[in-house]
Amino acid sequence: MDWEAFRLSLVLAAWTVGLLLPLGLVLARWIAFHRFRGRGVLEALIMAPLVLPPTVLGFYLLSAMGANASLGKAWSAMFGHPLAFSFEGLVAASVLINLPFAVQPMQRAFEALPPDVREAAWVSGLSPWRTFWRIEAPLAWPGVLSAFALTFTHTLGEFGVVLMVGGSIPGETRTIALAIYDRVQAFDTHGAGLMSALLLAFSIGAIAIATAASGRLGRRHG
Repeated sequence: MDWEAFRLSLVLAAWTVGLLLPLGLVLARWIAFHRFRGRGVLEALIMAPLVLPPTVLGFYLLSAMGANASLGKAWSAMFGHPLAFSFEGLVAASVLINLPFAVQPMQRAFEALPPDVREAAWVSGLSPWRTFWRIEAPLAWPGVLSAFALTFTHTLGEFGVVLMVGGSIPGETRTIALAIYDRVQAFDTHGAGLMSALLLAFSIGAIAIATAASGRLGRRHG
């Protein structure tokens, strides 16, 4: 069992969730409650990481973070080291590839809220901000919980984009998914099996949480 890789994966997942959930919450709520030109295009862009091959997405991210790219040059100038093949690069890539797992559950939760509930809050004198905290957020929490579980677990198991953007640097970019691959390459099936079982348990747990939260949301608004 590669505990260093597992620890790094947990840290990466924590950073991804911490950065993406607030961003996804704002984006999901905005899409759910507004009709605007280009809404379908925006939703398609958010969903793109689900259908794009990881190597394609990883290639574009690596190109953007490379030493010759504008983003890569700016990062190196500010922080003194390249963005590609660094933990920070992994975090940036992880936030992007997990957008659909964070945004979609929360968007569906906000869309399930009855319009008259929000209108009643406004008529009662609540500001949009207080309406969000006192009405919308308590009713949409199953979607937030699903987003958390799916984003965290998907980050732990991501392989293709992580390999292309971060490589497999021990202690810095080698996650548990890459450690499994390395163990298989070294014919260490026992070690690979232990780590695979750990990821499987996390995945089943995340699916169970997401399913239970979705069921609760459906019963509430059914």
